[in-house]
Amino acid sequence: MPTHTGRAVRLNRRAVLTAMLALASGAPAVTGASVARADAGAAGKVPVVASFSILADLAHQVGGDRVDVTALVGPGGDVHVFSPAPADAKRIAAARLIITNGLALEGWLPRLISASGAKAPVIVASKGVNAAHLDEKAPGHVHDAAPDHNHGHDHGGLDPHAWQDVANVKIYVRNIRDGLIAADPAGRDAYENNAAAYLARLDELDADIRRRMAAIPADHRRIITTHDAFGYFGRAYGLGLIAPQGLSTDTEASAADVARVVRQIRAEKAPAVFLENIADPRLMARIARETGVKTGGQLYTDSLSLPDGPAASYIDMMRSNVGTLEKALAP
Repeated sequence: MPTHTGRAVRLNRRAVLTAMLALASGAPAVTGASVARADAGAAGKVPVVASFSILADLAHQVGGDRVDVTALVGPGGDVHVFSPAPADAKRIAAARLIITNGLALEGWLPRLISASGAKAPVIVASKGVNAAHLDEKAPGHVHDAAPDHNHGHDHGGLDPHAWQDVANVKIYVRNIRDGLIAADPAGRDAYENNAAAYLARLDELDADIRRRMAAIPADHRRIITTHDAFGYFGRAYGLGLIAPQGLSTDTEASAADVARVVRQIRAEKAPAVFLENIADPRLMARIARETGVKTGGQLYTDSLSLPDGPAASYIDMMRSNVGTLEKALAP
């Protein structure tokens, strides 16, 4: 669990971005990563930068072998607390297309783009999504803390985790397709064909999730996670949510947060607590000890796994999460 405060994170980001502005006026050394991107450009590939690993996978699915995709926040990273480095400014500056989630997820990104002097168009993958607000609750959702329960990480009143509903990711894919076509008109046919094939796979995924979640008895469809990243999943697939943190992971849950969740778990007899791949497991272990509830396994929320893991792509991530839920929540 991160131990820094939201204020410290903001100060750290400000210092890093100030350093980037200074670097922009000089001639920074070329890194191995930037050499690779230069080679990719020479080979005719379109350099694309996505803010985090899930978006990078979607861009790769649509772009295919016409694109060279870089994720600023890679597999296993936490986009909520990311602090850019000077190398990230170079990546942004070299891009022909920048892909963001939007919904105020990447609060650090506008200043990074400005510091880099990037001229590439920026597309917001979530444009057109029916965004959930912080006061919307999935079935059984616990969110009774004070108004500042998002722990200093301002999402502008919106839940940014829209990718947890496959229907929203279909919107992401169409936006990415259109952005790639605008950046590389010669690739239109490839991007349209890749997107159509991937959208068909997403339809299959959505149907599979609905079938498998419906097979879990309704009174077992409640989970406890480290932070509140499953609101869209809960709304789409009928899953109740209890989270000891708000929508951000940038500070620790307070003792009052934990006590409230322990009371709720005991009252509702929630069947399991779940670990998240971007969070320190000690919080869930503490809650499990205090309630006697079993630990149901690891869920992937804001990041993919490494390539040899169970969630190396978006589709793999969703299937892995549903499999974990099935095993833990089955009567």
